[in-house]
Amino acid sequence: MSMDLMKMPPELQQRVTRELQPGEVVRWAAQPNSSRMMMQGFALWLFFIPWTAFSVFWIWGAAGFRLPDFSSPFSLFPLFGLPFLLIGIGGLLSPLWVQRSARHTVYVVSNQRAFMLSGWRNITMTSWQPAQLTQITRTERPDGSGDLAFDAQIQRDADGNAVKSKNGFSAIPDVRTAESFINALVLSRPS
Repeated sequence: MSMDLMKMPPELQQRVTRELQPGEVVRWAAQPNSSRMMMQGFALWLFFIPWTAFSVFWIWGAAGFRLPDFSSPFSLFPLFGLPFLLIGIGGLLSPLWVQRSARHTVYVVSNQRAFMLSGWRNITMTSWQPAQLTQITRTERPDGSGDLAFDAQIQRDADGNAVKSKNGFSAIPDVRTAESFINALVLSRPS
């Protein structure tokens, strides 16, 4: 077991150990920086501030700017705004969900593959074989943390426009070290 993995909470160590194939050895492991992941969610959070404010205003306006008494069928009309208000509240809480998710995520590079485990109840395992670790893009911040993107895919959005999606590891504390282990894995692949 690598030293990186031993620094993680026991539950994450167990999850990683259960995923290892026979003969597979962990070379590098890390968790994303939960604060950095939370900050990435704030762009969407800013959208939900006016969404939620407008939902509250709409409900209040539909109620005639007074507390509804629900004595007539028309007084139920403000309740149609509740789903939008709940979506807004959920959106405002999204950075906290992202931060919690990051605490239950681990990135691993072994001698056979790279993989990611995420989730706190239902575990999602995403695995990349060395042949899939293509077009590696490193985004590094001044403190040495950053993101590694690989396995780029072209997908179509709802309008039919081509959208390039990249999979990889986000908010890694030492992105260069992670990149070196991924490069070593790719180079060790038999030709």
